[in-house]
Formats: sequence, C-alpha cells, structure tokens
Amino acid sequence: MIALFYAHPHPARSRANRVLLDAVRELPSLTVRSLYDTYPDFGIDIAAERKLLVESELIVWQHPIMWYSAPALQKLWFDTVLAEGWAYGEGGTALVGKSCLWVTTTGAPSADYAPEGSQGYGFEAFVPVMEMTARYCGMHWLPPQVVHGAHLIEEAALRQHAARYRERLLPFAGGEHRG
Repeated sequence: MIALFYAHPHPARSRANRVLLDAVRELPSLTVRSLYDTYPDFGIDIAAERKLLVESELIVWQHPIMWYSAPALQKLWFDTVLAEGWAYGEGGTALVGKSCLWVTTTGAPSADYAPEGSQGYGFEAFVPVMEMTARYCGMHWLPPQVVHGAHLIEEAALRQHAARYRERLLPFAGGEHRG
C-alpha cells in the first residue's frame, strides 16, 4: 500500500501539483491524504495518520517548496505524527524499513538553484532536511522527484514528470516491490 500525504495550502492555484496528483490518484493500493482538506483547522488526528503509515509500504510526501521547506501543515504533521517513541528513539520503530519518496515543486527554475543563481545554492542543499526526517525514522530514502519552475513549466515537460512519477509508484501499487 502507498500513503501519499499531499500538503498544498492553495491547491486550486497549482497546475503542476494537480497534474502530478492526477497522474497517480487512481493507482491501486494508493491512499491520498490531502492534509489541508483533511485538517483545515490544523487539528491532526495522530492515530489516523499513524494507522495509515503502519499499513503502507511506501510513504510519499508531495508538496510545494515554501520558504525553502515544507508548508506549515506538513511541518506540523512531522512534529506531531512522527513523535519520539513511535517513529524514532527508544521504541520508535513503526516506520523502519518503509520506503519514502519526496515529490516537490519549486517556483524557481532549476537554473536559479545554483551558487550563482537567485537561490544561492544548488537544490541538493535543500534536500537533507527531508531526507534526514525519513532516515531518522528508519525509512529507506528514495531519490526525490523535483519539478522546478512549476509556474512556467511547459505542458509537455510537466506531463513527462507526471508519467515518471506514476512509473515510480507502480511497483509499489502492484505489490511488486519488496523492501
């Protein structure tokens, strides 16, 4: 089973995230949890989130980059759901061995993610926070999928990203992947 945690505070404004989500939404064994739809008041049902995580083989975090990180509700989800004694630390083994995929979009084009670009760093400088969140919980980190320049990306390129995203989830959806 795949648990896809989608965190976009303004989904109607995001063509890129909508196309990505639509490409995978109908896969078998996939549950999409839209955090901003499910928890508009930020009152996260920790037990429900943990149940979904435990039942899943692949955990997907899909969201736009906001202030060089995850949106606020995704961050709160990390802070409350992935707690010590459950996801890490003594007795915190609930997620050990599960796979984790980060799918994200940026407003800036990839060329801006370079030392000489407007962002001042290559995009790889922004990956460790997400990667270490997964690894600290004992998950297997998969290479992230990043769609740069989400506001400007051409339709054909966006469709290629969406097809690649679907291809990456298919082995987990069909039960073919085994740790």
